[in-house]
Amino acid sequence: HVQLVESGGGSVQAGGSLRLSCAISGYDAVYLCMGWFRQQPGKEREGVAVINRRGTTRYGDFVKGRFTISKVNAEKTLYLQMNSLELEDAAVYYCAAQYTGISGCYSTSLAPDSFDYWGQGTQVTVS
Repeated sequence: HVQLVESGGGSVQAGGSLRLSCAISGYDAVYLCMGWFRQQPGKEREGVAVINRRGTTRYGDFVKGRFTISKVNAEKTLYLQMNSLELEDAAVYYCAAQYTGISGCYSTSLAPDSFDYWGQGTQVTVS
């Protein structure tokens, strides 16, 4: 059973940066697809960025080169470096994991329904 714990959220001024972290336990992170999602009040959860076993990444259109997802398997940690933050980036950010079998996950889906395990979320406020 995969367990995910996010950290690194907080308040930042527009134009600033934050780095979110997600500690992964319960399964070898090498084999998982991992993603960051966000949810704003009154809106559906949306995909921010995903990374698969090959290290292939995919980003939501709104990212526009501002964010970088990375996974350090030895540290069992997923990161999201967010730069040039905008007011519209304020949301609760969630870490998620997708398990597709023992050969590993190669998906690059940004659909929340594709993911099996979720963290509790971390708040990002931009002012």
